[in-house]
Amino acid sequence: ACGLVKNLSLMCYVSVGSPSEPLIEFMINRGMEVVEEYEPLRYPHATKIFVNGVWCGVHSDPKHLVSQVLDTRRKSYLQYEVSLVRDIRDREFKVFSDAGRVMRPVFTVQQEDDHESGIAKGALVLTKDLVNKLAKEQAEPPEDPSMKIGWEGLIRAGTIEYLDAEEEETAMICMTPEDLDLYRMQKAGYVVDDDNTDDPNRRLKTKTNPTTHMYTHCEIHP
Repeated sequence: ACGLVKNLSLMCYVSVGSPSEPLIEFMINRGMEVVEEYEPLRYPHATKIFVNGVWCGVHSDPKHLVSQVLDTRRKSYLQYEVSLVRDIRDREFKVFSDAGRVMRPVFTVQQEDDHESGIAKGALVLTKDLVNKLAKEQAEPPEDPSMKIGWEGLIRAGTIEYLDAEEEETAMICMTPEDLDLYRMQKAGYVVDDDNTDDPNRRLKTKTNPTTHMYTHCEIHP
């Protein structure tokens, strides 16, 4: 035996792959200039766009494009296994839809105040209302299978996202929802007291960094 052990967590998922052509067409319709028509002198600071490692085009407003593609994925118009990686320093936006990428699920964090759903900026997209619906569904399964929420329903609602290793490098992930609450209180100017209880079994937490720009995700179970 070589002594090498590799562990895969229970909730991990290996991507099966999806066609890249619809992704490219989607981005062309949103202002991406294909690489064959790109003129470097006109757009010297444009962001390069790669799909599965192939340079497909450039875009002059990458922040807007990334926001649109991410929003489309969260609304399940794109496959949830599509990975979006924006490298601001190198001016690159990489999209992966190939097979064989190991991914894991995390809770998503609301990035802007949503007045329609009532979810505040910096809060989990997963609401108590949705959790109560899941609990009710578990106790009394609906007669119509199409009415079931389940795990797939959580993904469709945008409460959970699958991240691969590359996309995880660009995400800010907090360990627990409690850490998210403490962070929001600190950003609001409240003084948060340390947990000084003498319980020897309490979980030791690292102090949240108030200079962190924004958490994007939260661990499902650390």
